[in-house]
Amino acid sequence: MKKIIKTENAPSPIGPYNQAVFAGNTLYVSGQIAIDPETGDLETENLEKETIQVLENLKAILKEAGLGMENIVKTSIFISDMNNFGQINEVYARYFESENAPARETVEVANLPKFVNVEISAIAIKL
Repeated sequence: MKKIIKTENAPSPIGPYNQAVFAGNTLYVSGQIAIDPETGDLETENLEKETIQVLENLKAILKEAGLGMENIVKTSIFISDMNNFGQINEVYARYFESENAPARETVEVANLPKFVNVEISAIAIKL
């Protein structure tokens, strides 16, 4: 059985999908981009702020599901330019303790929704 997770503290989906879905004790969080949920505007002023907004959106969805960043077991990071990896990774590291950081991959792609620079999805487990 699945349970749909929705919160106004993260951007509404821009297509036919949900912010997150619980299946058993596993939460699948859709890819998040840097849309400010209060204004609907993209936060692309600089890469650091953009990455922070992405991770804050992810965090808000987890919170709605009763979870935290420590529950994430896997992330997928999609970036438009691998030259931005270092900056994105620096911000990402602020959200995870390295000893308990989730598994992940980082992939450069040709384009992302709304032509943003970074998108992150996650899988989390309710312990």
